[in-house]
Amino acid sequence: MTFIYVLAAILIFGLLIALHELGHFTAAKLCGVRVNEFSIGMGPLLWHRETEETQYSFRLLPVGGFCAMEGEDEDTGDERAFARQGFWKKLVILTAGAFMNFLTGVLILLVLYAGESAFYVDQIAGFADGFPLEGEDGLMVGDVIYKIDGYRTYMRRDSELFLRYNDGQGVDLVVLRDGEKVTLKDFPMYRGTYNGQEGKFGLSIGGLEIPATAWTKLQFGWYQALDFVQLVWFSLVQLVTGNAGMNDLSGPVGIVTTITEVGTASKTALIAVQNIAYFAALIAVNLAVMNLLPIPALDGGRIFFLAVDAVTMALFKRKVPEKYQAAVNAAGLVMLLGFMLLVTVHDVFKLFQ
Repeated sequence: MTFIYVLAAILIFGLLIALHELGHFTAAKLCGVRVNEFSIGMGPLLWHRETEETQYSFRLLPVGGFCAMEGEDEDTGDERAFARQGFWKKLVILTAGAFMNFLTGVLILLVLYAGESAFYVDQIAGFADGFPLEGEDGLMVGDVIYKIDGYRTYMRRDSELFLRYNDGQGVDLVVLRDGEKVTLKDFPMYRGTYNGQEGKFGLSIGGLEIPATAWTKLQFGWYQALDFVQLVWFSLVQLVTGNAGMNDLSGPVGIVTTITEVGTASKTALIAVQNIAYFAALIAVNLAVMNLLPIPALDGGRIFFLAVDAVTMALFKRKVPEKYQAAVNAAGLVMLLGFMLLVTVHDVFKLFQ
């Protein structure tokens, strides 16, 4: 059974990467850029079909694919080369892969939520003995938590996550009370000892039930995708500030392990499929966000250079030489691969702990 879940994880990775490349391919075709090859899979060629300008391929290893555009890294002299396109066409092509991953995540969530009977958001259910901030000028039972420290609480238990990483020196809160937003800036809610437990804020957070209608199913499918995006940014902030470390990161091995655990812990095959699909949506949105970060070798890094070129052309009538861009991207790729190797080794080490 474990082998099935490992295979499912590999196929999910491969499919999401292939869809990413399909996004680039579709945008390139629509923008009139010549595509030399579009491949599903990597490695040795299994099958191909050639048209007037594009080779469509299936390759042996189901770990993604690629879209090889004419003049992708340098100007080849072809008028339809990627390098000769204008700013907006390049931007559309470069962002299309991430857009496809994000769209995939949203569609998976909409399918999963189609059968839901209700949704839940965080609501204050009560206060611990001695909580000093209850009242109209503070918090009240029934308040729906809307934001914590600038982060929107889209889904149930978001509040617990954001409070867990709060520094305990006060909280910025926005709550919904009787349909109105109440903003509590620098609210003096500090960590303390409540009901014999240290480091607590003194809140009891429950779930407000929202009936599932056609509209709320669409709404919460979209909210969950936005929540995934926010979770990526929140995690990056915690890494930069030192509130999270290597133990909180997962690479391919860690993700495969998680999918296996999710599958084996599910009571039925249907629940296993649903849980793995939910996790696939999370990975899809994560790929979309991470790929747009301004890191060399990623699409976000190329978009960064595209913006730099636009600025230097406007100011100095010159672009950053392609050889320098290529050198930075190559160095970024080496660093990225090295970081992924480090995370992978750490994931393997955690398996034997």
